[in-house]
Amino acid sequence: MCGIIGITGHREAAPLILSSLKHLEYRGYDSAGIATINNLKIDRARAEGKLVNLEQLLTKNPLAGIVGIGHTRWATHGHPNETNAHPHATEKVAVVHNGIIENFRELREELTGKGYKFYSQTDTEVVPVLTTFYLDQGLTPQAAVEKTLKRLEGAFALAFIFTDNPNLIIGARQGPPLAVGYGENEMFLGSDAIALAHLTSRISYLEDGDWAEITPEQIIIHDANGNLANRAVTQTGYNGATAAKGNYRHYMQKEIFEQPAVVGETAKIYCNPVTLEVNIPDLPFELSKIKRIQLIACGTSYYAANVAKYWLETIARIPTDVDIASEYRYRSPILEKDTLTVVISQSGETADTLAVLRFAKQVGPVLAIVNVPESTIAREANAVLYTYAGPEIGVASTKAFTTQLVTLACLTIVTAKARKTIDKKESQRLCQLVLEAPTHMTEALKLDEFLQTMAANLIHINDMLYIGRGTSYALAMEGALKMKEISYIHAEAYAAGELKHGPIALIDEKVPVVVLAPSDNLFEKTTSNLQEAAARGGRIIMISDEKGINNLRDMPASFIKMPAADPFITPILYALPVQLLAYHVAVLKGTDVDQPRNLAKSVTVE
Repeated sequence: MCGIIGITGHREAAPLILSSLKHLEYRGYDSAGIATINNLKIDRARAEGKLVNLEQLLTKNPLAGIVGIGHTRWATHGHPNETNAHPHATEKVAVVHNGIIENFRELREELTGKGYKFYSQTDTEVVPVLTTFYLDQGLTPQAAVEKTLKRLEGAFALAFIFTDNPNLIIGARQGPPLAVGYGENEMFLGSDAIALAHLTSRISYLEDGDWAEITPEQIIIHDANGNLANRAVTQTGYNGATAAKGNYRHYMQKEIFEQPAVVGETAKIYCNPVTLEVNIPDLPFELSKIKRIQLIACGTSYYAANVAKYWLETIARIPTDVDIASEYRYRSPILEKDTLTVVISQSGETADTLAVLRFAKQVGPVLAIVNVPESTIAREANAVLYTYAGPEIGVASTKAFTTQLVTLACLTIVTAKARKTIDKKESQRLCQLVLEAPTHMTEALKLDEFLQTMAANLIHINDMLYIGRGTSYALAMEGALKMKEISYIHAEAYAAGELKHGPIALIDEKVPVVVLAPSDNLFEKTTSNLQEAAARGGRIIMISDEKGINNLRDMPASFIKMPAADPFITPILYALPVQLLAYHVAVLKGTDVDQPRNLAKSVTVE
């Protein structure tokens, strides 16, 4: 959830750390801070709120030193103020932390009883204080950290610096991701490759239980048992330009408009445009022998899974369940060897989804669908399908969602072929549709100015409803989520047929009802429910193609005309207008589109 960075070398550390934190701010922006070692003492700068506040502070009072650590925070324990901002420090050690220390209360009471003082409300502060306790006993920094780690319970990525060893950083991982980077006479530590991309392309990922000694000359990695460990050095594909906004006003806007390109890239990875064959990497299990699929995800990825459930059951004719990752394990689910668990995560680090992967992997095969090849989920799953969306910086997911849908569509086709529920001709037809999706998406993006105009009529409302049937119900849920998270308008989604079972009581002339109704086999059913909403005075906003709109021209409604497309790919296309509508409402309301309040991009704690 939080972002951390560490640098030790020959250059002034604070400016480099600040630059790295800008790449990590999507992980949290309640507060930020930097600590350096200068003249054998710890200097700190911390600021409440966004990173710009810390930047202004450092302009007035720069930090000196060639070793340092930095942090951008998503608050878990303690209010998001300067006192609770990281790094936390004693006179001997400073620490930054991503995660949760579950036994911090017991440790705090123990250390308070020994005469040590605490100044914040955070769980993190026990880490530097406990490490100081061991340093006070004469232990080296390495030994003190090793003993500290053995006392901690919970999930953590940590970075330590020390006054009596001013070139040393120690990093440790138990749960949340942590990477080390290799430079020339300088070494780095960061939450992910994006944070390090402008510093180095040579990255190693720590595994659970690892801790690393980092000096300007070398990185020594130890495993959970204290043994020396070799972790592969990889070339990251990220670079500083990859995550730039370019000429766009917001990352979210840029990422919305990147969708035809990244969807096309993903489609061509899996769909051969010449043979129209769908090819996925060799799997260590046979799809023909799988009897059930369970799709596990959180947030937007969960809505992609709901679309895939319709596809898998109607096309591949395989029983498919969808579960929210944070709930799944707590009902004691029944797992069988012939059930395939598919975990879906943009970051590949989502804590709840990773926990399900490890749980399910004990019994049956696990397939991951992720956007980050170096991620923990990608490394631990039995097989992986990548989404090729590139870095997604905006907290509200856009291009990750549509590339997940493309990947799931291709998985559906392959599964249907393996189960012989479609023939070669149908497989090729579906493959061709996937390849055509980027062209339709380009057309849909031409609605941008129209949707901006429509958004102006929504900025003063308090509530919205989104409805749809079939795959459009999942899109309605995604549309409502987008409106909620970036415009702060209360928006709810319902299966259209459920309106009459309660939600219709909410509808009056003040409540816009967004109806997703492509011309498919459920169109007439959806429009019947639309009529029910219109009869109660609801402000109807209908998203459909020309055929669907022509059938309802006489209805008092606003219409968003989409390109005509086969129902198989309409979920991919209809994501765009709901994204753009939410985006323009948020911009006109003046909210922070890329960094909505209380949210963070990568949820690495449970």
